[in-house]
Amino acid sequence: MATESGARPKKAGAFDIRLIIALLIGVYGVILTIMGAAFTSDAEIAKAAGVNINLWAGIGMLVISALFILWATVRPLVVPAEPEAGETAAAAGE
Repeated sequence: MATESGARPKKAGAFDIRLIIALLIGVYGVILTIMGAAFTSDAEIAKAAGVNINLWAGIGMLVISALFILWATVRPLVVPAEPEAGETAAAAGE
């Protein structure tokens, strides 16, 4: 069987689950940060023992989102260009 000598592995890119998780956490983080900074009353802060929990949770989620993006950038998932010989035989049912 002939194989291509120029076949190179590819990065997972947008299909990396870490980027999807970072996007979801980041969106919720932005919403909570805005709610905590602009729309939280003193009465709501008093109910939460004097802590603006929306603001702090939003900032924490933004930090976690940034860490996920950093992780996906520093250590990208590499998808092989062609399956290995053992994988093709197993898929064929041999």
